[in-house]
Amino acid sequence: MSNWHPYNPNPHHSRVGDCTVRAISRATGHDWDTSYLWLSVFGFQMKNMPSGNCVWGAYLESEGFRWHAMERYPERPCTVAEFCREHPHGLYVLGCDGHVVTAVDGEYWDSWDSGDEVVIYYWEKG
Repeated sequence: MSNWHPYNPNPHHSRVGDCTVRAISRATGHDWDTSYLWLSVFGFQMKNMPSGNCVWGAYLESEGFRWHAMERYPERPCTVAEFCREHPHGLYVLGCDGHVVTAVDGEYWDSWDSGDEVVIYYWEKG
């Protein structure tokens, strides 16, 4: 049984490499446009792209999230689905290799089933 929920807040339901915006939208409760705008503002201020790890990380930090490394990576990789089973409570934004996804109370929200992606680090709502 999957703990994946289809989630694509893109106003045109496009799949355009906007996983960072989708994940931020789900984690903050803002719509896609507002999330994109805030990431763009942070990116402009930092002179980096809105999808840059340091940019969306700074934004999440401003929203009360804390960064954590996956202690067991890379010795024992943890997938998104496994992370959700091990974290049945809380709000998290998971950083994978080239992908970002939000997990809420043991379930993950994404435009595709990214349960097999390996989590490298995560942000936890404090």
